Amino acid sequence: MKYALVTGASKGIGRATSLKLAEMGYFILINYNSSREDAEKTLELVKEKGSDGELLKFDVSDAAETKSVLDTWTAQHKNEYIEVLVNNAGIRKDNLMIWMPEEDWTSVLNVSLNGFFHVTQYMLKNMLVKRFGRIINIVSLSGIKGMKGQANYSAAKGGLIAATKALASEVGPRNVTVNAVASGFIQTDMVKDLPEEELKKLIPAGRFGTAEEVASLVGFLASKEASYITGEVISINGGIYT
Repeated sequence: MKYALVTGASKGIGRATSLKLAEMGYFILINYNSSREDAEKTLELVKEKGSDGELLKFDVSDAAETKSVLDTWTAQHKNEYIEVLVNNAGIRKDNLMIWMPEEDWTSVLNVSLNGFFHVTQYMLKNMLVKRFGRIINIVSLSGIKGMKGQANYSAAKGGLIAATKALASEVGPRNVTVNAVASGFIQTDMVKDLPEEELKKLIPAGRFGTAEEVASLVGFLASKEASYITGEVISINGGIYT
């Protein structure tokens, strides 16, 4: 059995990625924090793809909770390991910095950046021992370009991009790759409050992307065919910023 863990997998890019990896034959560990109903829907769709999975409820920003849940899973699967990790969990709390509450700064960084650390560090030992692993971090155009009203989100994703490159250099000799997928405007709940018609005018492709398009890229990076790609940040943004 091949296992893949997708954080923030209850909907959007996380759900689409879970389905793509299910098509590739992975048993999907569906992480979620708040919406069990949405996570169960993801599991239902995974099963429709002919694979299977299970729900893992934990807040990636909570180190103790993350370790506790993963310890339990590991104890129940002593001869197994998670070979693909997709760090997708993230939140947006947009505001101009002058008006931004400290909690909005801290919480956004905690989920994207500290969450990456908590989950990834836990997974690394087995990947290195087994000499195979795929770590894919979902970042953002905001982490490359910087976006007005998103100093917190840009800082979180920019930090994750830097961490991706650093970790790739550490684990490359053990056939563990680490890459980042930098999405632009993708049709998910995270951007439903944005003025899509206005923003589409800025995108050379003339539209928002789909979660399935992002998932296809993630699926390739998770495959053995992508074994010589590591430390990269691959943009999928319709040409809005290259």
